[in-house]
Amino acid sequence: MTTPTLFTACNPLPAGGAELARGGPSLRSETPALKPSLNFPPEMLLRAQGVKVAFFDVDGVLTDGGLYMSGDGEQIKRFNTLDGHGLKLLQQAGITPAIITGRDSPALRARLRALGITHAHFGTEDKRPAAEITLQALGLDWREAAAMGDDWPDLAVMRRVAISCAPVNAHVEVKAQAHFITQASGGQGAAREFCDLLLVASGSYARLLHACAQ
Repeated sequence: MTTPTLFTACNPLPAGGAELARGGPSLRSETPALKPSLNFPPEMLLRAQGVKVAFFDVDGVLTDGGLYMSGDGEQIKRFNTLDGHGLKLLQQAGITPAIITGRDSPALRARLRALGITHAHFGTEDKRPAAEITLQALGLDWREAAAMGDDWPDLAVMRRVAISCAPVNAHVEVKAQAHFITQASGGQGAAREFCDLLLVASGSYARLLHACAQ
């Protein structure tokens, strides 16, 4: 009859491992701070310093610009999670994200609620007055604002703020007026690039990165 063989671990438990195996306290080691990999042109960072509110269009900025319609006419939108996290990080850095869009839909409103965005104007093509309402509500002026858009209705806001941004696939006239043009297309992480720029300029980027990595 064959004698059963008892297999044991090839390597001994590390220091403290026996206590961990018995259900004791887990080992914790403080990891070093991450060194940010992003670099932005100094002139862009200077422009973005002091920004307290950032206006975003939706179609073509937070989405790819496509309009997905159900059979009963309901709009279905596709959002990018990178952009969503960037908008949440802005709030953690004390920068208010605000939405100004020419359309409205239950899907959009649900997405904004999930992101905790409370400053939003729906169904308006005249975006400058909408932005001014938000500025007044926050006690800010144009010099403390940023904006991102992709088409002509966004120009009136973009031309008044401290720093403006357009996705790489925005209309040519909008890109001509934008201070910063992203590498990603709208709905594909473009808004996150602008959020990252604002976070770096505010001095919050490294702190938030390190906090997420702990």
